[in-house]
Amino acid sequence: MPAASILLFSFAVSGCNKCKDEEPRARITNNGTQKASVQVKTSGGNTVNINNVDPGTSSAYANYAPGQVTFTITVNNTNYVKTTDISTCYQYDISIDRSNVITVSGIDRND
Repeated sequence: MPAASILLFSFAVSGCNKCKDEEPRARITNNGTQKASVQVKTSGGNTVNINNVDPGTSSAYANYAPGQVTFTITVNNTNYVKTTDISTCYQYDISIDRSNVITVSGIDRND
């Protein structure tokens, strides 16, 4: 294979991203003892709701617009709020443990 072809092939492979400017997304993994819900409110004022996720289950991913986002997580009538800047091509796993401790982890879908 000529050197120019190898260089072009290497660039094409390394330049391939799994995600192309796709909206961020989030889901709930509920390892707690009560049903859990999350409201995702974007800086544009739109909301996405993931409601009534039973203990021991995970919701499907829900997409929303990038920008500043406020997650309001409700467990046992208690609200937990986290505001953060969100970029395209990220997914967020909102995990709830048996003590209702909530962690939010973001993953770049291009990794």
